[in-house]
Amino acid sequence: MRPSAARNSNVAEGASGASASAGGERFAAIDLSGARVLVVGDLMLDRYWFGDVDRISPEAPVPVVRVRRSEERLGGAANVALNAVVLGAPATLIGVVGDDEAGRRVADLARARGIDARLAVDPDLPTTIKLRVIGRQQQLLRIDFEQAPGEQALARKFESLRELIGQASVLVLSDYGKGGLAQIREIIGLARAARRMVVIDPKGEDWERYAGATVLTPNRAELRAVVGTWRDEADLVARAQRIRAQLGLRWLLVTRSEEGMTLFSDQGALTVPAQAREVYDVSGAGDTVVAVLAAMLAAGRPIAEAVRLANRAGGIVVGKLGTAVVLPEELFE
Repeated sequence: MRPSAARNSNVAEGASGASASAGGERFAAIDLSGARVLVVGDLMLDRYWFGDVDRISPEAPVPVVRVRRSEERLGGAANVALNAVVLGAPATLIGVVGDDEAGRRVADLARARGIDARLAVDPDLPTTIKLRVIGRQQQLLRIDFEQAPGEQALARKFESLRELIGQASVLVLSDYGKGGLAQIREIIGLARAARRMVVIDPKGEDWERYAGATVLTPNRAELRAVVGTWRDEADLVARAQRIRAQLGLRWLLVTRSEEGMTLFSDQGALTVPAQAREVYDVSGAGDTVVAVLAAMLAAGRPIAEAVRLANRAGGIVVGKLGTAVVLPEELFE
């Protein structure tokens, strides 16, 4: 059975009650219409096949999923841009896609949601796809199709960035390790020369490539892979501040799951407690946190306020299935 025609919303199934489950702080609505965000990074199309599981295959001890419907959602850097525009912040998206159906779908979905998509097309590149098979609202399998883009497409992407950097307040670099940010050192240098803040969602253990960014937003496991295991909170602070100083970062924001978020800066460490919630799916939660943080900084809001709002947004989006966004009515009073 072939999946039914896809419909993109990037608003997950089973999202009802997400705002209430997040609890904690409430925020008055903030006008983000002047907060121009430029997002550069790894683009992907997230595909979901939803179905029923009623039996085990006679061929192997695996469930048989009878697919009933499918959805397509913007993933990776495109999901960051989408989270920004849904909250009212204008976003421009730069990246590389293939000359294929998935690449055209990414472009169409982005433009349909109001994202200014400036995509370089690589004829030799299959667009990155993450295909998730869902049975009874549980992810059973993920299949990835990916390949690093070629130098010519990356060069065209860099030229687009050079042309547009002056129009943005904040540059977001969304690194999923797919090769779309091979020129990241040059990109950071370009942004610094233009006096633009750089927010980076990192990937991997080579953080030297992020030197000079304004803020880095690793999760707890990503930080541990770079600085090692800390003995206690004081040791964590020491290790985090050391790597922040080594890389020349203004801020290091670490998302810590049930321990909330901690912002490290010259003023010390600020921990924002986690808000009570039921975690349903962490897919794309980092995209939401980065988008909210960048939009708030682009609007000129204080970093502490930006972190608290990003913390609330992250608490909401993990209550949704798959790659999703936070709606204004969920985030603000």
